[in-house]
Amino acid sequence: MTAASTPSAPSPPQAAWHALDGAAVAQALQSDMTRGLSAAEAARRLAAHGANTLPEPPPRPAWHVLLQQFRSPLIYILFVAALIALALGHYGDAAVILAVVAVNAAIGAAQEGRAERSMAALRQLSALRVRVRRDGAETEVAARELVPGDLLALAAGDAVGADARLVDAAQCRAAEAALTGESVPVAKSTSPVPEATGLADRHDMLYSGTYVTGGRALALVVATGAHTEVGRIAGLTEGAADQRTPLERRIERFGRWLVGASLVLFVAVMLLGLWRGLPAVEVLMVAISQMVSVVPEGLPVAVTIALAVGMQRMASRGAVIRRLSAVETLGSTTVICSDKTGTLTRNEMTVTRLWWPEGAAGLRADVAGSGYAPEGAISRDGAPAAGPALTALAEAAALCNDATLRQAADGRWSVAGDPTEGALCTLAAKAGVDVAEVRAAAPRLAELPFDADRQLMATLHDDGRGGARLLVKGAPEAVLKLLPPGEAVAAARAEAEALAGGALRVLAFAAADGLPADASPEPEAHAGRLRLLGLAGQIDPPREEARAAVAACHAAGVRVVMVTGDHRLTGLAIARALGIAGPDDRAVDGPTLERLGEAELRDGIAHIAVFARVQPAQKLRIVEALQAGGEVVAMTGDGVNDAPALARADVGVAMGITGTEVAKSAARIVVTDDDFATIVGAVEQGRVVYGNLKKVILYLFATSLDEVALLLLALGGGQPLPLLAVQILWINIVTEGTLTVNLVMDPPDGDEMRRPPTPRDEPLVDRAMLGRIALMATTAVAVTYGWYATRVGAGLPIEQVRTETFTLMAMCQWFNVLNCQSRWRSVFSLGWLRNPWLAGGLALGIALQVAVVHWAPLGALFHTVALPAATWGTLAVLASAVLWVEEARKLLARLRGGPRRAAHSSN
Repeated sequence: MTAASTPSAPSPPQAAWHALDGAAVAQALQSDMTRGLSAAEAARRLAAHGANTLPEPPPRPAWHVLLQQFRSPLIYILFVAALIALALGHYGDAAVILAVVAVNAAIGAAQEGRAERSMAALRQLSALRVRVRRDGAETEVAARELVPGDLLALAAGDAVGADARLVDAAQCRAAEAALTGESVPVAKSTSPVPEATGLADRHDMLYSGTYVTGGRALALVVATGAHTEVGRIAGLTEGAADQRTPLERRIERFGRWLVGASLVLFVAVMLLGLWRGLPAVEVLMVAISQMVSVVPEGLPVAVTIALAVGMQRMASRGAVIRRLSAVETLGSTTVICSDKTGTLTRNEMTVTRLWWPEGAAGLRADVAGSGYAPEGAISRDGAPAAGPALTALAEAAALCNDATLRQAADGRWSVAGDPTEGALCTLAAKAGVDVAEVRAAAPRLAELPFDADRQLMATLHDDGRGGARLLVKGAPEAVLKLLPPGEAVAAARAEAEALAGGALRVLAFAAADGLPADASPEPEAHAGRLRLLGLAGQIDPPREEARAAVAACHAAGVRVVMVTGDHRLTGLAIARALGIAGPDDRAVDGPTLERLGEAELRDGIAHIAVFARVQPAQKLRIVEALQAGGEVVAMTGDGVNDAPALARADVGVAMGITGTEVAKSAARIVVTDDDFATIVGAVEQGRVVYGNLKKVILYLFATSLDEVALLLLALGGGQPLPLLAVQILWINIVTEGTLTVNLVMDPPDGDEMRRPPTPRDEPLVDRAMLGRIALMATTAVAVTYGWYATRVGAGLPIEQVRTETFTLMAMCQWFNVLNCQSRWRSVFSLGWLRNPWLAGGLALGIALQVAVVHWAPLGALFHTVALPAATWGTLAVLASAVLWVEEARKLLARLRGGPRRAAHSSN
């Protein structure tokens, strides 16, 4: 629910829906408890009641956004400088300063508006979608399209898109902490409760903003948008402001330190100037401009743009960033804990092996075919397999199952529901079982939905003789422990181990016949009567792109750990096929993990490549153990049981296709294609963003220090001021401004995934960067001060000398920005049009510099005079020394090898 809307007609009269039975609710809403609304009626109600969205604060007017840009100590300093200039009659200087402030504010407002629009567009990509029944058929719609009377279909992991009255429920539980404060999931039922019942005790209702943690349900929507319970609360509260990212906080702290340094510089310049006997007004203006020049006012804008650009690039590659801090954290990721099914594998399950108890060792059969098409033979030793045992196993696979197969117009088959269950439907069809016919002949009386903790599912069916039959399906270790021990169970356990060792996902099936029709679907209640039907081994082939992505992670110093619901041998076999597990790595399952102490787990986790059959609390424990060892952890997941670990991880990554809304809400990133390669691409882009920010920081500080050093040298040498205040402001705002924002648009260097992860405690300016800043600033100062002192000594007019020095300093900035594109690679190997934004910024900066020197109106404002073409050429050659010195440093570093070979490293 993200967009506001104003309903054109009121919702149905508010009623005590919880006090009415399901039939009365359906009658009041003029809906059907099994078929829902018709599509035409839903469209009519949507037009009448408006979209199912919560009101949002109105967008800030442009003038308000613009005024916000002036709330900065740096801007206050500029305003003071302008007022001083006006008071002293320097109207031109005052006009320039105010113009600079206005342009800076306009750019900031434009960028902020652009960032807000980008965020709004990205939010739409992860908008909630829900399943409803319309015209008797289940379909998926955007939550904003829900209307009163819609019939919601809900299962474990689904977010509730509107307030709804339950009309059918099986083991349904809902987490309502966000609304009621209840810390544990609440069991739901269809029975009405008294009208005076409080919100937290209305067990027949589901509310918008909550989510289903177990079971399944059908519920009639009774309120949407602002008329929901959460809508009423939202109307009384204000949205919380976005949290600052760690990087932004570090930059803010660093900026405060710089402001203090700039005040010291201000005092030093004033004392030097007054000691020299220079005009106090002139010294004051220059001191203020120098103070401003030390503080990189363009850095906050650059950070915002870099993160926004990174988000957009990630979104174009299938990774939707829900929290801005994830962009920078990705660059520091050292471990990715990845789901297997659908992420590292294709999520196209196919049953390839069967086993059922017959004789001492049981019988094995091979199943041909792939995907969900019900085509392929079941054979034993090359001959067709048949018999009542195979039929019983196939019927159980069809009945203890919530999925259905669909055939598109082009003949392709797909599954509606869980891929594992879809593969079982395909198996049943291959065995000659008509799934629809069997389900009609043995209607479901009760069920125990699949539970991740119990690792099994059970359904109770009418046996056609007045009694019932219980079917159980689940992990072999969960099902076999319910059976009486014997040869068949021992043989099944050995076969399950063998199948799992061959990278197959194994399911066991059992049945209990002759039960009363009102029997409990709890398998434990019938442990003595359950008998083994057989095993089914499924394969989900690894994605080809996942192998390359895992290799890229290893090259980047990022470890990959598989967390799977499969048997540990299955997970280990696939992990080895993908390159995740090495010869010395092992797989640990849930029970083994439970027996490990905290210290033992932390010591051994470096050699555990696969965690299999782990419970939700154990996933959380895995993340915490890795973090305790100093790792920066990205965790992927798609289910309700993944949510705690996703929230605890440094970067939670939810699956966009198979992921539940709960998982998406807990995660910072949603991968729209469920592909592990997309996650690795997002890690790479996080490194690109951080690398580009480091380039900007290098450029801003290198160019700030040379201005300060030039002024101090001139003052200490008894020479006139080399630059006037307005000229310094021009360099800080115009020359730097045309380049800084464009530098963050640098494309990937291509070697991001061959560098080690960024240490999470790495300072913004490290020792290597300080060395580069000192070298570039020293070269620029030597060139500009040397030229300035020579020209002053030659007795040239001071206006001409300042114009030349002003232009030479600007040229040094142009060459410096080229230096900042790479730490190791030569600028001549990068390509001039590698970053067209930067090339455009350079062209614009050059054009503006020519204009400020040669266009009389600007010349009058900035105290410049026209320069001969030959002088421009001479200054360009001198300024290029900044480039050649840095090129020499890069060459020397490459010859020495550097921290990384130059061929495999950049920034």
